[in-house]
Amino acid sequence: MEENIPDNQGGARHSRSNCELSQLSQLAELPVDTLKELARICRPLRFQTGQIVAHEGERPDFIGFVHSGILRMQKTLEDGRQHIVGLLVEGDMFGRVFDGPLNVSVESVADAEVCAMQRAPFESLLLRSPELDRVVLLNILDELDRARDWMIILAKPKVKERLAGFLMVLCSRFAGVDHILRAGSGTIDVKIPISRTDLAHLLGSRPESISRAFHALADGGSIAIKKPDLIEIQDMDALCVVAGDEDAGNHPTMEHLLEFLHGRDD
Repeated sequence: MEENIPDNQGGARHSRSNCELSQLSQLAELPVDTLKELARICRPLRFQTGQIVAHEGERPDFIGFVHSGILRMQKTLEDGRQHIVGLLVEGDMFGRVFDGPLNVSVESVADAEVCAMQRAPFESLLLRSPELDRVVLLNILDELDRARDWMIILAKPKVKERLAGFLMVLCSRFAGVDHILRAGSGTIDVKIPISRTDLAHLLGSRPESISRAFHALADGGSIAIKKPDLIEIQDMDALCVVAGDEDAGNHPTMEHLLEFLHGRDD
């Protein structure tokens, strides 16, 4: 049995067991020697819902990879308001390598586990390992792509359009995240991984407007609302039309996504 002991990182708890790095797709293909070095400098940190993982303006002593759960990146505005600027899911990296303090805070949306790599030895290994350097570069490029996607979504004038875009992101980028998507009988069940309040912050709206947008999508036939945090996508093409996505070809079709989800459950 694992023994949990307190950690000094924001009240997180860590386990005496090693991080299971081979389960992270981004790291699984690294050379064995590199994985061993990473395992040596890694400690698994566990965070409860709402707990701070890293503070804005601080320089954490670790580089993190999300092992399980979902984290949110939050920015404090000049007037003191906080705005969610993105989500981190299984496999995502956070932390500024060879750089200064974080420009966002990182918080757990639900219970989460992070593989925390000690910063100094991680940066040293990065200089010696082109394979690890490639992993970090690809994570940075993925982050830029996600930022572009959020900008496109937030540029939509109607909350219904932004919400449709968010659901399309869940069906593409989050497809491989356990518990988010489930295959139904020709439909897809989507569990909304954040609260209505957080979703409103993310989409630049209010919870009441988000609720009306969900019902508008349901009235249009693209989704059905099963629970406040569980919806059923009935018509992916119609949802894409509402989202106004000019790059619709980059999103999986209903058939391909159902095939993927059924294959994952086998």
